[in-house]
Amino acid sequence: MKLLDQITIELRSRQDNSQLNLYINVDDNSLSRKWLGALNHLLTNNYHLEKNYCFFGFPESDRNSEYLCDQINTSIAAINASALTYKINDYFTVDNTVVPGTGKLIHDKLNHLHRYFEDLQGVSGRMSAHYESADAETRWHIRQLNLLCHEYESLILSRRKSWQAPEWIRPSQLMCWLNAPRFELDSQDHELFGVDTISRGQGQVFVGVNKAVGKHHWEVFTDEGRDSRIDELTTSTLKTQTEAAGDFDIEWGQDPSPYEFQQTKLAEFRTWLQANGFDPEDPTLTIGHPKVAQVDLQRSFGTLAPRLIWDQLGHHMDVHKIRTSDARATYEYCWSDADYAARQIKELK
Repeated sequence: MKLLDQITIELRSRQDNSQLNLYINVDDNSLSRKWLGALNHLLTNNYHLEKNYCFFGFPESDRNSEYLCDQINTSIAAINASALTYKINDYFTVDNTVVPGTGKLIHDKLNHLHRYFEDLQGVSGRMSAHYESADAETRWHIRQLNLLCHEYESLILSRRKSWQAPEWIRPSQLMCWLNAPRFELDSQDHELFGVDTISRGQGQVFVGVNKAVGKHHWEVFTDEGRDSRIDELTTSTLKTQTEAAGDFDIEWGQDPSPYEFQQTKLAEFRTWLQANGFDPEDPTLTIGHPKVAQVDLQRSFGTLAPRLIWDQLGHHMDVHKIRTSDARATYEYCWSDADYAARQIKELK
């Protein structure tokens, strides 16, 4: 395949400051050309990289389940103490979000958390009155409800798999920038979506999901169950992807597509779509993950073995530098800095 560019991401260790370089080959297609231009803009103009929303599904992360619950409750308290009329009468602990003895996530609890976020923020092009009237600090806490919800779900799922099926842990890396400018997707871009693209391979790079705000079809199906119906959802929005940005995701889990369990799950999903009035073959639904690049695993890690790759990544979970042919940026700050929230709130202003 013809390559559009090569990207280098320098990761560093928070423990010993050692470095690990990721080498990424960018595909040459309609969407990747738009995406790379948007990424170069973010790097050149030094947009703020959200390091508190970056490494997902690593079971031994410093951002553990107790820490994430504490952060959720902190944001709920800040929203309740604000001038908003919307109040959240809820509290999150490991005990009330995970089934004891099984490690299984209590999805209803997290679905309610996501609903609070949806009520408070609204969707792209139709933000809620609560969000419009909120100050920058309150808006930051509203945003945290969504980010922490997804991070917590991913962490608990990976912890459970680390006990039951460690080869199927699905760590990932989400690269998101505050206030990232968006671009519109067109019909050429839609061709890169599809039910089959739900299965993601190790080291594949995808344009960040759903800049329009809201859960996508696969998320709703997996969270609410195959017997769910869209008019009975706990979450209130189900959005196709109309916009994207220079944001991107890197999948670090193994590709499940050849396995019967994944083929069965996707078949059930197709049936769920049809039962809810959707055509599984309609590309405008923007289901799945549009691929724009691939990490050169051998060059980056010296191995193709997933567990050895995860071990190296787990020791280097801080993005320090990013370089393309046309742009570069350095990120010296870290999510654990005492002034990190204040820094992000300033950016949101």
